[in-house]
Amino acid sequence: MATTFTLPNSLTEADGSAVVRVLSYNIRSMRDDTGALARVIGACAPDLVLVQEAPRFFRWRKKLARLAAASDLVILSGGATAAGPALLCSLRATVERTEDALLPLTPGLHRRGFATAVVRFGGARLGVLSCHLSLRQDERYDQGGMLLDRLAGMGVRHAVAGGDLNERPGGPTFERLAARLQDGWVTAPWGGEYTWTPADPYQRIDAIFATRGVEVLGCGVPLGHPGVTRADLRAATDHLPVLAALRVPAS
Repeated sequence: MATTFTLPNSLTEADGSAVVRVLSYNIRSMRDDTGALARVIGACAPDLVLVQEAPRFFRWRKKLARLAAASDLVILSGGATAAGPALLCSLRATVERTEDALLPLTPGLHRRGFATAVVRFGGARLGVLSCHLSLRQDERYDQGGMLLDRLAGMGVRHAVAGGDLNERPGGPTFERLAARLQDGWVTAPWGGEYTWTPADPYQRIDAIFATRGVEVLGCGVPLGHPGVTRADLRAATDHLPVLAALRVPAS
């Protein structure tokens, strides 16, 4: 457990910069307690939710829309069209554009993709990407490079990316990302570190990264955060979420 200072609330500054709350969460296709899932998300009061393992099959849009509505959010992009990653947002966000990208398919392995968007909060413009990387190390490493290329090609100065990396810090893909981006937990640890499994968390395989110039005010698992209970965290899905507060300069 890191420091337990109060995570800053969402805020738009007089100079156009913005404090933005970002949540990354593997929701296991909503196969668990969706009421607990919505309560955890709602209590974190995020402006953006980077979802992994969103529903992908029968009536997937309706299921994701129900979760968004129960959390006072709306669907931004992704879902089945991105092979699982999705983005939700609050009405605070002004949406410039969205794009779902499918990654090259390795025969015999699960299709992967990115859900991406460019949004504005006040005068702050932010690229956003949700990912769920491969279980296989060589494919995962290539996907890490694609993630960095995608961020670089979004035409924004500031961006946030997050998701289920299927790898711990120190692994080649994790380090590839951390060499180019700020690892939120390392930059400003807050709350808890480990994201898997909820019943007995012992490893960090989920993370939020930000480009240089974004100020990470706090980042970690929202243990002890008001309204987030351990019972709901255990019941909601098989991962723990990562919550970050970021100060994004005006563009």
